[in-house]
Amino acid sequence: PQLANKSLNLVAEMHVPDRPGEIDGLMPDESHVDFRLGVVQVPRILPRLIAVPAEFAPKNRKIYVFLSSLISAFIGQLFPGLEVRGCYAFRLTRNSELFLDEDEADNLLEAMQEQLARRRKGDAVRLEVQRGADPAIISLLLETFELEPLDLYEVDGPINLTRLMAIYSAENRADLKDAPFNSQIPPQLKGVDSPDVFFSEIRAGDILLHHPYQSFRPVTKFIQLASEDPQVLAIKITLYRTSKDSPIVRALMRAAQNGKQVTAMVELKARFDEENNIAWAKAMEEEGVHVVYGLVGLKTHSKLAFVVRREEDGIRRYVHLGTGNYNEVTARIYTDVGLLTANPEIGEDAGKIFNLLTGMSQYPGLSRLLMAPFGLDQGFIKRIERLTAMAKKQKRALAQANGNGHAPETAPAPPRIIAKMNALLDPGVIKALYRASQAGVQVDLIVRGMCALRPGVPGLSDNIRVRSIIGRFLEHSRVYYFAGGGDEEILCGSADWMPRNFYRRVEIIFPLLDPVIRERVKRELLLASLEDNTKARELLPDGTHRRVLRGGEVPYDLQASLLESFAIEGIKNAAESGDLSSSKARLKPIGKATVRKMNSAVAPVDGLPGTGADPVLQSMQQSLLQPRRVERIEAGMNALATDSPIPEEVSEEIEEPQEDETSEI
Repeated sequence: PQLANKSLNLVAEMHVPDRPGEIDGLMPDESHVDFRLGVVQVPRILPRLIAVPAEFAPKNRKIYVFLSSLISAFIGQLFPGLEVRGCYAFRLTRNSELFLDEDEADNLLEAMQEQLARRRKGDAVRLEVQRGADPAIISLLLETFELEPLDLYEVDGPINLTRLMAIYSAENRADLKDAPFNSQIPPQLKGVDSPDVFFSEIRAGDILLHHPYQSFRPVTKFIQLASEDPQVLAIKITLYRTSKDSPIVRALMRAAQNGKQVTAMVELKARFDEENNIAWAKAMEEEGVHVVYGLVGLKTHSKLAFVVRREEDGIRRYVHLGTGNYNEVTARIYTDVGLLTANPEIGEDAGKIFNLLTGMSQYPGLSRLLMAPFGLDQGFIKRIERLTAMAKKQKRALAQANGNGHAPETAPAPPRIIAKMNALLDPGVIKALYRASQAGVQVDLIVRGMCALRPGVPGLSDNIRVRSIIGRFLEHSRVYYFAGGGDEEILCGSADWMPRNFYRRVEIIFPLLDPVIRERVKRELLLASLEDNTKARELLPDGTHRRVLRGGEVPYDLQASLLESFAIEGIKNAAESGDLSSSKARLKPIGKATVRKMNSAVAPVDGLPGTGADPVLQSMQQSLLQPRRVERIEAGMNALATDSPIPEEVSEEIEEPQEDETSEI
């Protein structure tokens, strides 16, 4: 049968009673095997988990049964007259790659739709089968779908674990779930609904957004206010993945209705989001948005929005750049950074990029931004090589000083690289990092996914350390730090250090030019990631991972700590602005017993689930706080809840990071 891609199926082994060697009297069995197979597809329209009625479940327990298990238990009723001797779940994965010749396609959108229709019929590439299935049945399935034994995966348990998320949605068990949290709005944009005020705040200084700890709403509002602002002349944006009901896309359509020049660069080839993007592209075109599909042969993966506004002193450009998609849903579960800026050089670069993407022009060269596939890999490698040369020079100078008997009392700090990304696979960058390590550059890599570099190999990568953080949120931000000779540079953007990002995609990397923002990102994101000893794993020279050894250190969970820190900052900002109504509604005085209960419940490795209590208390509870900080924050919350003055030591706790909580570069 033509089974749908990744559909769950049951294969039943059936025997014909008293008819060995013959199948139903119609199909002679030349191999003298007296069974035949029946395949039943588990319907996707029905819920995959069924709650057992309370009267049939043990007391105080909730029991769920997989739909596939129910069908399996009664599958004999589907094949009357046959004896079912075995029933096993399996799933087939088909090749979902789209083969699109963009040079030959007259209409890219129509060509993409034709390819999508063929996706479900792609060649089989993987077979997942319930462990314990009859080997003869497995062999027959492999033969039927023209697969090799290497393509077989035997699964011990549910074949599709994501179906268990239905329990999360159905059960109101706060003690088994992460605590809810409130993303914070930057104080300069809080309560701002006027385009004049919003854009003046950006003009006054760059604004950094750290999602999900800070809300994605300012990004949405950036486009929404621009769509209604009579002073805005044009809006341009790149869209890679967006939500099913995107407020940003709807704002773009309103802007076009209001007579503004609106351009949306929609990437039709965003894998598994093609249909959603096609639907939005059609809807925007109908409303007058100029929709383009990028450069032939390249995926446009960059995150860039551009607003042109007429002001008293002339035309001004406002830009949003980010590491994550324009998707308000994933912004709640992915960690990303975004920058709102009115920097003239960045604005000019953004204009050039959109001219390149939407017109017929050569790469013009950029002042502040880096762009793939136009030398982005070399931009990173040159920075690594610069620090490598600096480290070699320091070594020679130190050796010469020692030889002359003038060794310095304190050696200069070696150059340092900290890079956070999703994956590291590019051979050129990896070789440059090896050379940097051999020269003495200290390299810390925070790589969530694939990493082809081997750290800690003697003589090759002694000075390279690699870790990943797997926590409540998907670590998605790409941040690159280069320091040496007293200079620091931080770059952020959409590109990982992978060949596909460097050579087959349009990517944008942007600098953090504001020294305050640069210092914040260094401490809040990079150094803090290196301090995590709860959710972090380190990559070993042999390619295996292990949990970071905590030893006698105080537990520190990066993500939980940031949730707590931003919650406190939000309360402090509300107190300073006099707007405590919303904050105080969530606050209740807490005492020593509560704090002791929180501390005693802290899990040693995997953190602490929420309790369903007040969101602010939950975020504190999750942060694995040091005891002395719990005492201070307890006092501050009690003060806010009772309209008392905030104790001075609590204010200091909020404003100044403790020396033992962050390490120096």
